[in-house]
Amino acid sequence: MPDLPDLIPLDDAQRRVLDGIVPLEAVTVDIAAATGLALTAPAHSPVTVPPWTNSAMDGFAVIGADVAAATAAGPVELEVLGEVPAGRAPDEAVTPGAALRIMTGAMLPPGADTVVPVEDTDAPAGASDIPARVAVFAPTSTGGNVRREGSDVAAGAQLLPAGRALDPAAIALLAATGQATATVHRRPRVAVLSTGDELVPPGTALGPAQIHESNSFTLAAQAAEAGAEVRRMGTAKDTLDDLLALVREAMAWGDVVVLSGGVSVGAHDHVKAAFGSVGTLDVWRVAIKPGRPFAFGRASVDGRPVYLFGLPGNPVSVFVTFELFVRPVLRRLGGHTRIFDRPVRMVRLEERIRGSSGRQTVARVVLAADPERPDGLVARSSGGQDSHMLFSLASANALLFVPPDTDLAAGGEAVAWELRGRDA
Repeated sequence: MPDLPDLIPLDDAQRRVLDGIVPLEAVTVDIAAATGLALTAPAHSPVTVPPWTNSAMDGFAVIGADVAAATAAGPVELEVLGEVPAGRAPDEAVTPGAALRIMTGAMLPPGADTVVPVEDTDAPAGASDIPARVAVFAPTSTGGNVRREGSDVAAGAQLLPAGRALDPAAIALLAATGQATATVHRRPRVAVLSTGDELVPPGTALGPAQIHESNSFTLAAQAAEAGAEVRRMGTAKDTLDDLLALVREAMAWGDVVVLSGGVSVGAHDHVKAAFGSVGTLDVWRVAIKPGRPFAFGRASVDGRPVYLFGLPGNPVSVFVTFELFVRPVLRRLGGHTRIFDRPVRMVRLEERIRGSSGRQTVARVVLAADPERPDGLVARSSGGQDSHMLFSLASANALLFVPPDTDLAAGGEAVAWELRGRDA
């Protein structure tokens, strides 16, 4: 086991954790299952979109010059030759003084260059018989309400860069260009477990000296939000043998194993020894508050790397250390371009926020619009900052960073990571 320093600065610890981690292998998935996954290579369009010039509205396909002078006082009357529904190619052309009724998305017929909205005519809206003639009461400029072939995407054009996460808009673009699958980095598998003889599941009556286990639910939710496939493995008793058995079971399935509790230096804390038994211990104890008792290691299962995280047992420390260390690893494994993806804000402090001796403090705060600065944000504490206080964590929408040995005065500025929308 390497000789590790006592307290590692946050930036150094993050660098060590991320060192050598590369994206997971490529898989091809149906676009319906690709939400949140990152492309392994740029996506290009095999087709032109729109594939042909079409109508942007329900109305009448006309020659623009025929209706340029139409007004309510002097409507232009056109002969209606027929109609062009969506999904059927037109079977006749528009000639001067004539029109074809046309539906939104229908192919523009030969001869036409303009579509007059039905609202600007005397034709009834909705389903009705095709009129023999139509009066146009408003001018439409030539080319109006027409979507030109290739106006959105040209065949061969790059649609999305490598590393782009497939959000709903990106998936819509792939589908519109005829692509039913996408080649992406596979979703990281995260195995979550807890440790502690005192833990019982939610929904279970508490006995003497027992508490409800919450950390595995926190971690599973955070990992899923970060794009991982998650499996909760259960709770290990406070013995090295029980912990090792559960860690090995988790390693057999997961790319990442995240456990909470048992990571300090107490008589029943076995995480450090467990990591040393199955792999290496690369990071031990970080200069942050909350979250000093933190462990990171690496192991291998049949040549497949597995990354081991030992997080503190206190629930706020679990949440914070996941954000600082585990989430960036999951982002890198998933092939995302932005590893630290939380929005970074420079905020003004509404009140004094105390730091910690020798450690960087990560405070839970509420961000709101700053009444003194347009587009600025002001931060206030979300409540109690002790590492067991989940109510103030749930009330926070950001994490604020206080340098070691520093108290930030009201009116000062600090960096914050925004966790969720300020109106959420």
